[in-house]
Amino acid sequence: MDAPPTVEEDRRLPSSATPPPRPALSWSRRSLGEIAVAALLGLAACAPQASVPVAVPAAPPIGGAAVTAQATARAALLLPLTGPQAPLGQALLQAGTMALFDETTSGVEFLPRDTGGTPSGAAAAARAALAEGARALVGPLTSGETAAVAPVARAAGVPLLAFTNDSQRAGEGVWVLGMTPEQQVRRVASAAAREGAQRFVLAAPANEFGRALAAALQGAMRDLRLPPPAIALHPANVDLAMAASAARMAAPQADALLLGETGERARRFVAAYVAEASAAQPGGQAPRLLGTALWLNNPALAGEPALGGAWFPGPDASYRTRFEERYRAAFGETPPRIAASAYDAAALAARALRSTSPVATVTAQQSFPGADGPVRLLSDGQTLRGLAIYALSPEGEAVLVEPAPEPAGAGF
Repeated sequence: MDAPPTVEEDRRLPSSATPPPRPALSWSRRSLGEIAVAALLGLAACAPQASVPVAVPAAPPIGGAAVTAQATARAALLLPLTGPQAPLGQALLQAGTMALFDETTSGVEFLPRDTGGTPSGAAAAARAALAEGARALVGPLTSGETAAVAPVARAAGVPLLAFTNDSQRAGEGVWVLGMTPEQQVRRVASAAAREGAQRFVLAAPANEFGRALAAALQGAMRDLRLPPPAIALHPANVDLAMAASAARMAAPQADALLLGETGERARRFVAAYVAEASAAQPGGQAPRLLGTALWLNNPALAGEPALGGAWFPGPDASYRTRFEERYRAAFGETPPRIAASAYDAAALAARALRSTSPVATVTAQQSFPGADGPVRLLSDGQTLRGLAIYALSPEGEAVLVEPAPEPAGAGF
């Protein structure tokens, strides 16, 4: 599963018994490339094992003060290091290693622990890490695993920074670092509202993702003090021309249409919607078309004239490009999309442990420059994320409309 922007489904096999922990890898100051090689060699040499405590020193504190000796603070990385998701788990471990190198001088150690890709495995890995003194939990991967780990983290009083984008898992010491449907909807809806859109309609599949989009758009309209949106959810196997007709009839005077489809299905839906709207109101102004982050780098959207100029939210390209370039230089491969969430979560945990501050306070004064853009954590478990706005070119390319803003509050 490669960083799905939808609320993810678990696709895991039963976990096997967790192998015994590997000895810690301790490095003196080196370049990130040297550390990457050491990490990869360590992983290859102990392939069947599932746990690799990692300690990485970095630069002195700001101001040039000498680094003083201190007790090591531990954070656990809850990753699928065995089973079908093991390659993804290794990529997430590499992103976490990069974050630790960027954030710490000394005194912080990461404990990678194998979840086996299951909720029960994730909970067992969390309990084992806590028994070893972990003071923060980074990961796990999915919504189901996060639900299993959250009560373990809360009982121990340690923060949990998960990679899922299911915002229902957030709250009470749990933050989700994936790009949530709420973050996407609020960003693109507020941008459209600033351009004058007031009447919104959502057309989306009647599944978990579509329902999350609906709840997010309803909340955004309330906060923007705009009329309630029309919601038109359709079955996954519906004829898309019929779904487009239903959406148009739900809000014939809509200023903006938010579409929860992507790829070929989005093209077919929009073609039918615009054709029907033009027939009903010749010469009328079509609503602004809005999409989700699923539209980013999606060549299947090219070739439909009605999609030209449609807006959608996504990671800020300047942040993402810098992250990918550094990751490729260190590890010789392009990171999967969800590696950005792993980097952000690991870096925030390391920063909190380094400063001995609660996780929610490390971004109180200034947002964290994450792999996909600026991030801010709130004490109630909310994650605010600055997203850019893009427009689709006629060729289906993403053209920057607005860079990612500093996340200030309520996701706007």
